[in-house]
Amino acid sequence: MHTSPLHIALVYNQKKEETKHQSSGDDSSEPPSSRGDATEVLVSRTPTTPLVKPSQDLYAEWDTFETIDAVRAALAEFHDVTLVEADEQAYNRLLDERPDMAFNIAEGLHGVSREAQMPAIFETLQIPYTGSDPLTLASCLDKSRAKEILSYHHVPTPRFWVASVLADLRNTGICFPCMAKPLHEGSSKGIFNASLVTNERELHHQVNQIIESYHEPAIIEEYLPGREFTVAMLGNGANATVLPIVEIKFDSLPAGVNPIYSYEAKWVWDTAENPLDIFECPANISATLRNEIETLCRKTYFLLRCRDWSRIDVRLDSTGRAHIIEVNPLPGILPNPEDNSCFPKAARAAGMGYNQLMQTVVAIAANRYHLHGRLASLHPTN
Repeated sequence: MHTSPLHIALVYNQKKEETKHQSSGDDSSEPPSSRGDATEVLVSRTPTTPLVKPSQDLYAEWDTFETIDAVRAALAEFHDVTLVEADEQAYNRLLDERPDMAFNIAEGLHGVSREAQMPAIFETLQIPYTGSDPLTLASCLDKSRAKEILSYHHVPTPRFWVASVLADLRNTGICFPCMAKPLHEGSSKGIFNASLVTNERELHHQVNQIIESYHEPAIIEEYLPGREFTVAMLGNGANATVLPIVEIKFDSLPAGVNPIYSYEAKWVWDTAENPLDIFECPANISATLRNEIETLCRKTYFLLRCRDWSRIDVRLDSTGRAHIIEVNPLPGILPNPEDNSCFPKAARAAGMGYNQLMQTVVAIAANRYHLHGRLASLHPTN
């Protein structure tokens, strides 16, 4: 397609630990699992001891310089790219730049609707942008709101309870074991090995820690003992594609730890020097289970009004029935194949390289905004 390139604003948040390293002349090109950042100082590799101090994962959702630069380079193959950090100056930068499109990977920091803040600005300035709208981003970040919508439509999701204070745990009928995690966080923030609780004492401890450390309610969720999968969705409407399903293989975790994809599993035990063989893609599952998971994820994607791309986490109950755990409209996109990053891994399994994935997201969004005449991309998917 021989057309003019778009002027794209890549809107992002960069990990603050990396900003400090850059200002002191350190190499910031390494992935987060291999860097000696503020969180890693506080961890222990012994599974039976506390691993991460809660609230030291403050910037876990933000991207490394390596990821931001990889996205920039991918988009720059066909488009003119301007970097815009999602800080207090972002509105004025976007007002001055007036890009044709914003490529949104900004997670925000403050407030329960922080992921919705930049898309709201894009809409205020009438700038087309990639990904879901403010309502979907806010609904999915609040795990209880997303689960309420799914439950209303009879989509299987684990039973849950919300506790804003410890008194909310009284007379709830909570069954053990269960998961206790912050109500509105991503990137496994606040989900530690100890988040799987087996009695009242452990539950009260975890909920109290969440409320005090994260200053938000806790969601207590029924624990499902079956296999866990994550599903990358790409596209819109009838053209939405389910990429090859990724299974999380908990037998690769250190001996004695809980079979959950915790913060430690994602950011501590999994290092560049000793990567965990934790993902299998495509997942080794029956055609029946694959169809069940794909159908469930398509319905979830539609009901929560996701756009362009999202990653959906699925876990099986004791009978093997698939349940939606949560939905991630801003999926993680670490660029190196050696890094355990689910969406790029699923794309590679589908024959799509990293640069092609980023360019395809632009193509999908451009088609949604009817920007066909301005689009320069080799790999549109719908």
